[in-house]
Amino acid sequence: MSGIFLRPTALAESFNQTLRSLRSLHSLCSLRSLRQLRLRQLDRVALAVATLFIVQAVLDAPSVAITASDLVHSLLSTAPYIVFAVLFIAYVKTSGATLLIARAMQGRTVQMIFVAAFFGGLAPLCSCEVVPLVAALLAAGAPLPAVMAFWLASPLVDPAGLALTLAALGPVFALAQTLAAVSLGLLGGFTLLALSRTRLTDNPLRQVTTTSCCDRSAPDPSPDPSTEATCTPDMNAPIVWRFWNDRGLRKSFRSELRGNGWFLLKWLTLAYTLKSLMESYLPAEWITSAVGGDGFAAIFLGALVGAPAYLSSYAAPALVSGLVEQGMAQGAALSFMVAGAIFSVPSALAVFALVRLRVGVFYLIAGFTGALLAGLAYSSFIALLS
Repeated sequence: MSGIFLRPTALAESFNQTLRSLRSLHSLCSLRSLRQLRLRQLDRVALAVATLFIVQAVLDAPSVAITASDLVHSLLSTAPYIVFAVLFIAYVKTSGATLLIARAMQGRTVQMIFVAAFFGGLAPLCSCEVVPLVAALLAAGAPLPAVMAFWLASPLVDPAGLALTLAALGPVFALAQTLAAVSLGLLGGFTLLALSRTRLTDNPLRQVTTTSCCDRSAPDPSPDPSTEATCTPDMNAPIVWRFWNDRGLRKSFRSELRGNGWFLLKWLTLAYTLKSLMESYLPAEWITSAVGGDGFAAIFLGALVGAPAYLSSYAAPALVSGLVEQGMAQGAALSFMVAGAIFSVPSALAVFALVRLRVGVFYLIAGFTGALLAGLAYSSFIALLS
């Protein structure tokens, strides 16, 4: 009988061991299910696109085919620019060429402001990716006016975004946006330099951790601005131009291709969908009456609307091209682009994560002022041409 029946203590131990095994199995299954759920869950941008099509199907089913046709046509016409953008970003980030920007910002403050504004307008970095680079510059003792010049110029344009702007809005607008980015950087940098002896620049930085934790071989396709401030790049890291000779960097390049390709595709899909819907349902006279003139009111309204309505630097050109086709003035379109980039949540969080409130407010004021000035200047230029 003793071989058949267990003692109470042994039974309890067996029960507890079984329970622990079941819990471990449940935790493992739950973890796997959670991972599968995260892999399968819809991206918020993709969900927004699907929602737009579902709503249109419910309210105006015959027009769904027109919207889908416009979307496919727009994506195909922009495909060469998308391919260039994805390959360029992946190469620059994998090789570590972005470190050239940090190494170039050396010398006198005035010289550094010019260099920072120029490189800020051409740096292939998104708003979140600017944070670790700026944190490293600040930790290395770079003057705040030069860093502010880079900060103001970097969200406006980069080579990949410039290619998409060229495709959507033409070469003149693309050149105007680039000049606006560099000019805004110069405006903010030299204004802050003039105020360098005021309380504005007195102990402007928050506590920044400078321990390097970035790894080019294992990039994060969607950095978090709240945590990226503590992840600064190694300024002495070598730039690997021929990265394909390194197995780890080849893997990193493929990861960058997938991440950036999906990022561009989803945002452009949303932008072109919104563009098609605007052209179908938004009366052109509404746009013309609100932001169709060349005066200050239209440019001010364009900047004011651009701040909350901005999507991303890659989706904005397609969206703005739809507004321009509906009657939005060129000057108002440029002020929309500039203000939207400066006031976008990632850009603003990147600033306020590293500097104190008063410097962050200066960034927003300088950005909005620059948007108005850029819109007025471009509007005057267009008037001269016509």
